[in-house]
Amino acid sequence: MGTGTRMTVYLDPGIHRVLKVKSAESDQTVSSIINQAVCEKFGEDAIEDALDLQAIEERRNEPSRPFDEVLADLKRDGLL
Repeated sequence: MGTGTRMTVYLDPGIHRVLKVKSAESDQTVSSIINQAVCEKFGEDAIEDALDLQAIEERRNEPSRPFDEVLADLKRDGLL
C-alpha cells in the first residue's frame, strides 16, 4: 500500500460495487483506481500545482538570497 493521505469518502453502493469489480479485474487497488480517476478528472496540471504549493509552504522559512548572488554562483559553476 502507498503512503498517501487517508480519508473517508462515502460512495453510492453501486459505485462501490463497480470499484470492487474493476479492482479485481485489473489487479489494482481501489485507491489506485480512485487516484487515477481524480487525476484524469482534474488534470495532471492541477495535481502538480498542488504539489508546487506544498513545496513552497515547506520551504517558506528558508533564508532568501539576493538574485545577484545566485546569478554569480550559476555563472561561476558553469550552469549559466
